[in-house]
Amino acid sequence: MTMSDPVADMLTRVRNANSARHNSVSLPVSKMKVAIATVLKDEGFISDYQVSNEPDKPQQDITLDLVYQGTKKTPLINGLRRISKPGLRVYVQSREIPRVLGGLGIAILSTPKGVMTGQEARRLQTGGEVICYVW
Repeated sequence: MTMSDPVADMLTRVRNANSARHNSVSLPVSKMKVAIATVLKDEGFISDYQVSNEPDKPQQDITLDLVYQGTKKTPLINGLRRISKPGLRVYVQSREIPRVLGGLGIAILSTPKGVMTGQEARRLQTGGEVICYVW
């Protein structure tokens, strides 16, 4: 079965695993998903990620280790929102990069210099495609 929006599928799987209080979530791998996982790890929203290299499986998987706080396992990721979709791409210039929840969340952008947070793109004065918001 082909998927029209793999990034939205990734965000939905993370959102569902977070609400079910799973420790990790596994999904098919792609370069974009690994880049988004790297940004999430750098910002502290996930503890780590691993890309499986099992030769007997036809497709590799990426496993994200989710982070919770406190004894009640309160998820660190409160929300994920896909912004740029296959039917409607959203591009911004460096001075138009949105601030998510007044700086409490992050915007993940795909720029000519790679996938990065909105704050980093603003610092490098580069625009790009707004992939999603995480808070």
